[in-house]
Amino acid sequence: MDATPHSGPMKLRGPLHLAVGIAAIAAPALHTLTDIMEWQHGGFTDVQLWLNLLAFLPMPLLLLGLYAVQQPRPNAVGLLGALLYGVAFAYFTYTSLYALAEHLPTYAALWARLGRVYTFFGALMVCGGFLFGWSSLRVGWFPKLSLALFLTGLTVNLVLALVPAPDILQTVGSAIRNAGLIAMGHAALTKRARDA
Repeated sequence: MDATPHSGPMKLRGPLHLAVGIAAIAAPALHTLTDIMEWQHGGFTDVQLWLNLLAFLPMPLLLLGLYAVQQPRPNAVGLLGALLYGVAFAYFTYTSLYALAEHLPTYAALWARLGRVYTFFGALMVCGGFLFGWSSLRVGWFPKLSLALFLTGLTVNLVLALVPAPDILQTVGSAIRNAGLIAMGHAALTKRARDA
């Protein structure tokens, strides 16, 4: 009988994988739904903003969770990326509350109020996401497609921030990025580990 660490019966991952997997599927899926609602309505609604807030609540810790479930874990650059992404989403959570409190009708109106600061945190999200994504690619624990989607979404967000385009198109990058997060969540729920 082979006594290497790779032998032995398969088992499902533990509670951390379950919590991270569910959060990485539910929060990005809900965020994408709120973007669809924004497209359909042509702007913000109270229901859409409340759902957006609910989607954003786990996001500051989401990449930290996705960092923690990987074996082996990504390097310190990946951890830094997860932290930067989380800080950005802590701010974006605040912007949902701000839009609700100020009864702002559109993303353009929100950006008109918070533009420079919003742009700074958008850049932080993109930088943090790239650091996390590239470090995770090197580890190879998540499916390459999930990380490719995540990194592609970040790239679309970056390009649309640099070229003259309607702000609502940022939701395209967000949808692709969210698809990558959902795929990582699925991997966290379904990937199996071997007993040591």
